[in-house]
Amino acid sequence: MQPEFLFDFGSPNAYLSHLIIPRIEQRTGARFKYVPILLGGVFRLTNNKSPMESFAGIKNKLEFQRVEMRRFLKRNGITAFKMNPFFPVNTLQLMRGAVAAELEGVFAPYVDAMFRFMWAEPRKMDDPDVIRASMNEAGLPADLLLRRAQDDDVKQRLLANTQAAVDRGVFGSPSFFIGDELFFGKDQLRDVEEEIGQQKQAA
Repeated sequence: MQPEFLFDFGSPNAYLSHLIIPRIEQRTGARFKYVPILLGGVFRLTNNKSPMESFAGIKNKLEFQRVEMRRFLKRNGITAFKMNPFFPVNTLQLMRGAVAAELEGVFAPYVDAMFRFMWAEPRKMDDPDVIRASMNEAGLPADLLLRRAQDDDVKQRLLANTQAAVDRGVFGSPSFFIGDELFFGKDQLRDVEEEIGQQKQAA
């Protein structure tokens, strides 16, 4: 049983989950499998909308979301977080890049770097020049990854990941699977950890 983390760099809550996952791994001994998906594709396939769209016009809702975010950051001792001033960012190239990085053996450093440049040192990560400069700064093979991101096998793999996620019940990011059990949102990370423990005991 390997927990799965389905993510898109465009989600701040996915980034915060990424920061918490190593703590869960340390406590449980489980290693998460990171699965890149395209959040825009998930939204289209499920008729979902981003919180900024779906909560627009609802009095006090977005304000409470910001309060909840501050509480989460404080509770978990997270200081490396800033809202991206260019949000929302089109993450298509970043997510294709994630698939390319996975195929080229540089997935973990790529994920760390792209999340960092989205939400810790925020940049306009849908600008091709910014993407290339950020990859180079992180010591990633920018030319290779940008070229591979345009290949059909990479594009199709991202589409397949996204469709498979929706077929399993996913409607947004961050999403988690422990076996067949789906969890959504950073606020369910405690439930994710509990489910890992229960499934390990039952195995």
